[in-house]
Amino acid sequence: MMAKRIQYLVLDYNDLVTIPQLESNFNTKPDEMLAAFASAIKEILKKRFPKYAEKIQRDIRVRVSNYPIQRSLRAINSEIIGKMTSVAGMVVRSSEVKPLAQELVYFCSLGHRTKRIQEKGLEFYEPVKCDDEKCMHKDLELSPEESRFIDFQMVRLQELPEDLPPGQLPHYMDVTVLQDLVDNARPGDRVILTGIVRIEHEHIPSMRGKSGIYRLRIQGNNIEFLGGRGSKTSRSTGREEISPDEEKIIKSLAKNTDIYDRLVGSFAPHIHGHEIIKESILLLIVGSTQRILADGAKIRGDINIFLVGDPGTAKSEMLKFCARIAPRGLYTSGRGSTAAGLTAAVVRDKIGIMMLEAGAVVLGDQGLVCIDEFDKMKPEDRSALHEVMEQQSASIAKGGIVATLNARTSILAAANPMYGKYDPFKNITENVDLPIPLLTRFDLIFVIRDIPSKEKDRNIAKHILNLHRPSATEQNSLIDVDILTKYLSYAKKTDPILTIEAEEKILDYYMKMRNVESESMITVTPRQLEGLVRLATARARLLMKTHVDQEDAERAIYLIQSMLEDAGVDVNTGKVDLGVLQGKPRSEVTKMQLFMDIFKSLSGDEKKPVDPKILVKELAKSGKFTEDDGYHWIRKMHQAGTIYETKEGHYSRA
Repeated sequence: MMAKRIQYLVLDYNDLVTIPQLESNFNTKPDEMLAAFASAIKEILKKRFPKYAEKIQRDIRVRVSNYPIQRSLRAINSEIIGKMTSVAGMVVRSSEVKPLAQELVYFCSLGHRTKRIQEKGLEFYEPVKCDDEKCMHKDLELSPEESRFIDFQMVRLQELPEDLPPGQLPHYMDVTVLQDLVDNARPGDRVILTGIVRIEHEHIPSMRGKSGIYRLRIQGNNIEFLGGRGSKTSRSTGREEISPDEEKIIKSLAKNTDIYDRLVGSFAPHIHGHEIIKESILLLIVGSTQRILADGAKIRGDINIFLVGDPGTAKSEMLKFCARIAPRGLYTSGRGSTAAGLTAAVVRDKIGIMMLEAGAVVLGDQGLVCIDEFDKMKPEDRSALHEVMEQQSASIAKGGIVATLNARTSILAAANPMYGKYDPFKNITENVDLPIPLLTRFDLIFVIRDIPSKEKDRNIAKHILNLHRPSATEQNSLIDVDILTKYLSYAKKTDPILTIEAEEKILDYYMKMRNVESESMITVTPRQLEGLVRLATARARLLMKTHVDQEDAERAIYLIQSMLEDAGVDVNTGKVDLGVLQGKPRSEVTKMQLFMDIFKSLSGDEKKPVDPKILVKELAKSGKFTEDDGYHWIRKMHQAGTIYETKEGHYSRA
């Protein structure tokens, strides 16, 4: 305690079990036992470090870990008031830290001292008159300097989703945490809380007398974090800690030559195929490093991925798995998410103060958020993500609160095409009903198409049927899910540096794509360049390298290139064109330009009506249009409202 400058000792309950007398008392009279432990610690401290013991003597206490009597939040009832229990839950809200009075000192106008000590509960009764018998003063003044306060915070604990009985809403309970337990658990953490069940009086204004109704509350004694996702067996006192043994396993894994394939194979092994998408999602979980430049500007390090595809291609399944194994992952679906739920909501506290409640992207800060059914979200709710995806912050101005919250999160979104199935004869912007500025913010866009092929379908069917067998054997080369989570969170700590070779590789590719002279020029933007760097860095991180080498750059180029050949092909020309992801492909832009130029030259400055037959002839002369094409474009421009019909069969410019 002295070395760490802390005022508590963590006591493992398993050490008490050997002394039955202590154990039985602990379950029935926890307050007495905790006080006894505190005084015992004080005695020993006095022998070793008398000065330190003197200084912290009032704050010494014991925290109990591994307490075996576990209940769900629903099972906390009137039977266990005053007893100790441990309960698993998720922290959904925490109040600000406030001082709580332990000992108050009052003075009357003559300077007599009146003292009140408060040990249990939160209610405090002020003295009516001065403690001095001869003094009759009733207006006493509090002296904050001589009084003693401790930190106090209210935390709301909610049932874990996996503990919910069918058809029920999650229960929640308020917990008071004191002293250095304050700010230990933040919203979004999964914890096991050990504490003593207390009651507080519920004030009901409509009753004339005092109400006999009380409210349950837990006074926190210790907070432990849930280690394995979904299993409550592994408890750790710290957040997502990696033990030395696990570190050895991770390092030995990283040295394997086939580690990359094993990692990709261990991601959602129950889904057959989709290797490139699995690899990209692993890169997204690990992410790249956020760079802060000398002038304070930040360069985004998080990778965003968008999956669009036919129904039944296991998109949601990949999202669910990703949220489960990521060191910090949240899953939400489009229809059930509003802008306030994604960024932050302003709620009124019991006392009437407006306070902020964090939404999904803020809770997922330095983690990732999976958004399913992205196309079913309302446009005004989806617009909240524009800022999150590029600036990595969420700004709000509501109810007198103006704030910018950190939202350094990666977004993994999935959507269905507009007409149920993906139409290969239309460009991606026509297939997906999404605003173009949002599409360009995704580093990788994957189109998953369900094309029947005998060989592939057979493999998938066999794989699915295998999963239904009772003796479904797992492959040996797969990495355990818990170790995979730990591996990924360990990999996030490395910070690889770009080598000259990798830089040159990326630069060459970028310049080749930007080459204006060539016919196959793609309108790439610096966003894609940054995306390449991010992907290359993430791959080096995943393999726990110190440098980003040529191989990583090549792989990043391969991923971007495969995305372009998949989603970035202009269906009119059959060539790769990034303009497709940014609205109109180049071929359409040039044709439209040509059409308008010829139309303008025919109509002249007076905007004379143009005969379609003459127009089509002129268009055909240019060599870019056939006659059918010409009539098709006249119809198209007419529908778009660029030209309109004046006298019968003649068109004018709008």
